[in-house]
Amino acid sequence: MRVIAVLGTGAIAKAHVSALAAIPEVRIHSVVGSDLGRARSVAALSPGAAASTSVADVLADPAVDAVDICGSTIDHARFTVEAARSGKDVLVEKPAALSLADFDEMVAATEEAGRTLMVGQTVRFQPAVAALQRAIADGQIGRPRMLHISWYGGYIWPGGWRSWQLDRSRSGGHAVHNGPHLLDLAIWLTGRAPVRVFARSFSSWAGEMPVPDSIHMTVRFDDGSLGLFELSYALRRPGDALRRIVVAGDRGTLAQDSDSEPTLHSAAHTAAPPSTDGAMEAQLRHWVDTLHGADPIVRTSEVRAALSAAIAAQQSLDERRPVALAEVLS
Repeated sequence: MRVIAVLGTGAIAKAHVSALAAIPEVRIHSVVGSDLGRARSVAALSPGAAASTSVADVLADPAVDAVDICGSTIDHARFTVEAARSGKDVLVEKPAALSLADFDEMVAATEEAGRTLMVGQTVRFQPAVAALQRAIADGQIGRPRMLHISWYGGYIWPGGWRSWQLDRSRSGGHAVHNGPHLLDLAIWLTGRAPVRVFARSFSSWAGEMPVPDSIHMTVRFDDGSLGLFELSYALRRPGDALRRIVVAGDRGTLAQDSDSEPTLHSAAHTAAPPSTDGAMEAQLRHWVDTLHGADPIVRTSEVRAALSAAIAAQQSLDERRPVALAEVLS
């Protein structure tokens, strides 16, 4: 039995608590947040879990084996380092950190403490994505040469993002906050490292927001292959989704298109499409397995590469020019 504390009380924390509560070999010790009422509401998803507003008290509790960090990105590095030094294993949501220096400190702290660190790249655990990765790894298309991902979602309306997500000092900006979804996916599918990024952004439905709702990225990889990525949260209805993935290799092409999937959408509920359903629970089950010694699917070297590319993409947006990752890594 692994005893886990969850730091965070937002929508992602709720999803984590619900998924962890379904894993028999896990007990959720507590949910920690700045607002005790919200913490109690999220803790209620796992009978027996306590609610707290003190991260220090929870980390000092010897009953806690591991910590699942789901709060705002600006807190990820500090909480990860504190958790590691308290003898806890760590899962931290993406993006792992706001800077490479912070991420390197997180990795160093967990390694020095003899603890594990896994970053929550949930997309890897989606059934369709896992199937694509296996097919590419098996050589079905030969050497990947071009990757095109179009990913549109709708959850800004109504209500919008919370204030920390709109505050660049706390989220890193749209490219850093959401770009790692696609960038990590590209790195995992192709096995390549990004070396150059050009990004542009624009507002569509959410024109009054202080950050754009849509980003396009062109990424060159270390073997000369190319990635073209569209990421947008501009669809009008919460729960709406459209995703297309095309991976072209020198011996064939693989594709996945959400348009071909059966969908259920009503005013009260939107069911997850088969291509993504169950990814959160699969990810957290895998994390628990790593606490028992299993090799992690998500490796910190790949996470660092995706974060580097996301930071380069944000710099490209700011400076309106292509950015070599060597500039970010120097």
